[in-house]
Order: sequence, then C-alpha cells, then structure tokens
Amino acid sequence: MKYLLSVFLLAGTLLISACDDDDPTVTQRSVGADQMEQYIPYLEGKRVGLVVNPTSRLADGEHLIDSMLAEGVNVTTLFAPEHGLRGEQDAGEEVEDGIDPETGLPVISLYGDHKKPTPEDLENIDVMVFDMQDVGVRFYTYISTMQLVMEAAAENSRQVMVLDRPNPNGNYIAGPIMEEEHASFVGMAPIPVVHGLTIGELALMINGERWLSNGVFLAEADLQIVEVPDYNHSMPYSLPIAPSPNLQTDESITYYPTLGLFESTTISVGRGTDTPFEVIGYPDVNLKINYEFQIADDDSAWPQQGQYVYGESYRIAPPANTKFTLEPLYHWYWNMRDLGYTDEEIVDRPEWLAQLIGTETVMEQIRLGTPYQDIEQSWQPELEAFQQLRDTYRLYPD
Repeated sequence: MKYLLSVFLLAGTLLISACDDDDPTVTQRSVGADQMEQYIPYLEGKRVGLVVNPTSRLADGEHLIDSMLAEGVNVTTLFAPEHGLRGEQDAGEEVEDGIDPETGLPVISLYGDHKKPTPEDLENIDVMVFDMQDVGVRFYTYISTMQLVMEAAAENSRQVMVLDRPNPNGNYIAGPIMEEEHASFVGMAPIPVVHGLTIGELALMINGERWLSNGVFLAEADLQIVEVPDYNHSMPYSLPIAPSPNLQTDESITYYPTLGLFESTTISVGRGTDTPFEVIGYPDVNLKINYEFQIADDDSAWPQQGQYVYGESYRIAPPANTKFTLEPLYHWYWNMRDLGYTDEEIVDRPEWLAQLIGTETVMEQIRLGTPYQDIEQSWQPELEAFQQLRDTYRLYPD
C-alpha cells in the first residue's frame, strides 16, 4: 500500500497528513498512531520518549510501544500519566517510577509530585511522542500532562510529536472559560469545560497562544501533529479501549463533563459500582428518585464508601440533554438544602469545584438560586469568542 505525504505549516507547527492513494476511504478507527509510514521517518536516528497509556494502540490492537520497537525506533524512556502506563491506578492514586516488565525500558511517572518532565528526564531524549485518548473535557488530566510535556520540551529544546485521536465529545463547546486564578492540574489552559478540540488541535492552540511558560518567559514548542485521516467533529466515536478505570462506556464518557462536577461534593457518581458516571446518589432515602445502589467498601469508592445510596440512574432514565449542563448539580444542591443539609454538607470541597468548573462564580450563583439556564446563558459571549479562536486551530471540519 502506497502513501502520499502532505506537510504544511500552521502557526509555525509542522502538520503531517496521511492520504492512502490506493483507497481514499479510511475508516474512522484509523488514528494518528496508525500513520506509521508518515511519522517513522521523522523519528529515524532520534532518541524517543513515549508518553502513553493503555489507549495508545493502533487499529490492529498493537500497543504503540511494541509497534515503535518493531519498526526499530530508538525508544529510550516511557512516561506514565495518571492511572499508570497500563491503566492499573485509580483516579488520584500515585504513579511510581520503575521498569516496564514487558520491554525492560525505564518508566518515569508524570503523576503525583512529579507531573512535568525534568531536564534530567529528557537528557536521553530528542523527541517526545504523545499518544493518549482524551475525552474532550478540560478537567480530564491527560491534556494537562500534554501541556506540561510541551512546556518541558520547549524549555529544553526538545521536539514534541502528538499522534492525534478523535474527540468523543468533540461536536460542541460548553461551560465557562477557566479563570487564571483557578488554574491547576485539572485545568491549565483558559478553555471551556468542553472544548470541542482533538488533542492535536488543542496542542496547536496551547502552542500558538503561548500558554506554555516556565515562570520567566512564554515558550513555544517544536511541535508536530500527525492527523486523523478523514475525520470531522460531528462523527460519533466509540472508544475501543476505556480511557481510564471509571470511564468504561460511551455513555459514561458522554455524561462525564456534567457529572464530573459532583466529584467536589459529598454526592456519589458511582465510583465503587459497575456504573461509574452513570448514576448519582446520596445515603438518604428521602432523596430517592428512581434508583438505589451500594458503593463498594474499598479504596476505589469515594465518597459514601460501603453505603447504600439513593438517587437516579442515567442508564435507567437517560437525560433528555446529554451535553454538559449545570442542571443536575443545581437540582441536587437545592433538593438537599430543602431537606436541611448545609452548604458545607453538600459541597464539601468548594475550592475543588472552582478548579473543576474554572470559576467561583457558578457556585455563588447556585447558592443565590439563579436558574441554571441563566447561568449557562451568561457564558455565551465568552464561548462565542472561544469558538472564533477554535476555528483558527481546527484541523478538521465540524
């Protein structure tokens, strides 16, 4: 099979487009990592670091690590994000350095206290290759890992190659733009909660808008993007591999932007059950809506570990609106307040909520009883401005 190589520049960044000149019809499952004929030549003679996880697989199921080694690429180091190199860690659990037992390569953790590659980490590397499946939500930490990798590469004169993948929530944008004072590992860039970009497009935006910084200067990475063939943002995309332990279904990925906000509350979103991010519940029978479930009594469950909780199941009664919305958070907050719960008993980590949603204003408005529709409408001017910015960096049509 022959391939044509198309190379062009956007905002000073090299983009690599694949085109099969024998058969122009390429399935959506063919992602950036599958275009090996296009990017392997760029890696010849270079020392390569791979930022990968269990989703870093080609269409035939082979892991990128194995494919790279089979092609003779000089892979020197593996970098593990949240959940680990092979996805064995739960959310928030520290990932440790070590040796990959399958390849013997050193593994450097990019989670825990060490989220950004150090100059020492990059000594034996010329180019960092990033390939992980994102879900299109600002507080999903893989994109923060990508931004820190780009930042470290810019500071240390290393190249970055992003193997692009579809965004399963890529057909819309929603939520407030993150305010600078609430920047954290669950939100580094000033983008909406749902940003509507692939990781490649987001990398271009981060680079082009000079959001990389080492505290002294605004940096720009030597960045290359390997595109997804024949992709557009309106295409539905069913992930072949769960991107993390608690996002096991297409539905959970769809609901994640909305239900992820509950992580800052005492209300369970089903961690420790078979349906995480498809249920909402609290251990008070007066809150029972259409479902009750028990949370596992182990470390994978928080909050309400080991308890029966009452609430609702999106699997039993899917919401009419599956896009990001404040409606569930607003209604659960006021249902619990009406039952006598204090603000602190509901949202026990308000600073975490501000980091997740990107502003303190939303919770202040909810406390005042501002209808959630009005709160969401107030975001429209900044979302319209972001849409224009997004159009500047889009690689794929909507």
